[in-house]
Amino acid sequence: ILAMLPKERQSLLFSATFSEEIKKLADSMLKAPVLIEVARRNAVTETVTHRMHPVAQDHKRQLLAHILKTSSLQQVLVFVGTKFGASRLAVYLDKQGIEATAIHGDKSQQQRTEALEAFKSGKARVLVATDVAARGLDIDDLPHVINYELPHVPEDYVHRIGRTGRAGKEGDATSLVCPEERGKLAEIEKLIKRPIEQVLVQGFEPGPDFDAAADRGRRGRGGAGRSERGESSREKSAAPRREPRGRSDETRDRPARRVEPAKPKLPKLDFDPSKPYEPKVSPQGTATPEPKRAHHRPKRAVPALLGGGPKADSEKS
Repeated sequence: ILAMLPKERQSLLFSATFSEEIKKLADSMLKAPVLIEVARRNAVTETVTHRMHPVAQDHKRQLLAHILKTSSLQQVLVFVGTKFGASRLAVYLDKQGIEATAIHGDKSQQQRTEALEAFKSGKARVLVATDVAARGLDIDDLPHVINYELPHVPEDYVHRIGRTGRAGKEGDATSLVCPEERGKLAEIEKLIKRPIEQVLVQGFEPGPDFDAAADRGRRGRGGAGRSERGESSREKSAAPRREPRGRSDETRDRPARRVEPAKPKLPKLDFDPSKPYEPKVSPQGTATPEPKRAHHRPKRAVPALLGGGPKADSEKS
């Protein structure tokens, strides 16, 4: 399309988000573009309330069902990490008596449209979605977003909760965080430049290893653990090796004697392999002829009906 357009033109590029990929695309398509942003990048709306519930990984589904059953939340958008996890969670909520539907990449366009319409009309109270499938969703007055699983990229958290609290309206962003996700939570808090309130739910309190896992996650993601291991390995490699016992200084200074491999013994030949082949000559001066083989074919037995037998053989002889 760009190749068919005139060189002198005015181009406008609109995007709901402005990631590095889109910036590279704009630089390749536009000439000296002027950037206009409604809000600064990775900024969160002030009208959105952030909270997190620490919980063990095995109790996340039960906690989500507990929150939905004990509250009057309507139109709840739940984010998960995988397509399989989205379908599985929607089925679980249905079994718990909570109307839920899922939308992800394996759904056809017709199935996505039906799921979205059921969510907008109120037939489905919960819409479980992946990050990719939720792109481009236009839902007015979405009050609640729940992160069942934290995203791998902190910027995706901003995109998720950006679907609530629009146009100055209030929104609620809740995250269910297991000990293994504390490192991701720390990165999100660093990105949005604010701490997320921690709220314990009675009956779903995590174990004492929750804060310890947070420290391990920070060290692992910060690279401190890797650098320490790297430095220790380099120190070990730089340390001088210990000489085996029983060797004196004179023996260590003496150069090692090189042992040549033994050459294989070849059989003696009565001719020179570097010269062309010549037949052996007899004492009379003529080449020794090769003995001729007699072509002897055994006699075939003649049947008696054709005149064969011992008598016929004696007559021939």
